[in-house]
Amino acid sequence: MTTTHSPRDLIFVLGGARSGKSAHAERLANESGLPVTYIATARIGSDAEFAERVRHHRERRPAHWTLVEAPLSLADAVRDADRPGACVLIDCLTLWLANLLFTTDNADAQNASLPREATDAFDAFDRALAAVRGTVIVVSNEIGLGVVPLGSVTRLYVDELGRLNQRVAAASTRTTLMVAGLPIALKG
Repeated sequence: MTTTHSPRDLIFVLGGARSGKSAHAERLANESGLPVTYIATARIGSDAEFAERVRHHRERRPAHWTLVEAPLSLADAVRDADRPGACVLIDCLTLWLANLLFTTDNADAQNASLPREATDAFDAFDRALAAVRGTVIVVSNEIGLGVVPLGSVTRLYVDELGRLNQRVAAASTRTTLMVAGLPIALKG
């Protein structure tokens, strides 16, 4: 039996920390029956606890999935991996934004403005998503449900992630919000 897949399917999965968003996205990718390319945006660095989180994600993924690490060049990674009859899973926009805003050159910066490189990267990512030919699943955190954070750098991050999430949700064919491990359909 052959399964017919939509030529373009952009799925956006977002939720809070430990909401089940990555596991849900991985389940969707696995259930697609398509070859999967997993695009990881994390930079581990010297954080042992974060390295453990990444290890847990790696162990949970099927070994036959292709892994691409793209901490900065996400649009290029999407363009390279996307094709009809394939699935691309991006995990996650939250870390990608942190990588763009807090590079090794400006990690301690008190400047609360969006670097031009980040704006260019967002525009390139928008173009890559608009040109999707296969199935692309994008994971992101929803961090804007709380109070306005203290500190201009933190507010910049929260604001920019909110804007980035809105852009991806607008472009998506389906959007799901994960709450306590339960998927809530927002679109599609």
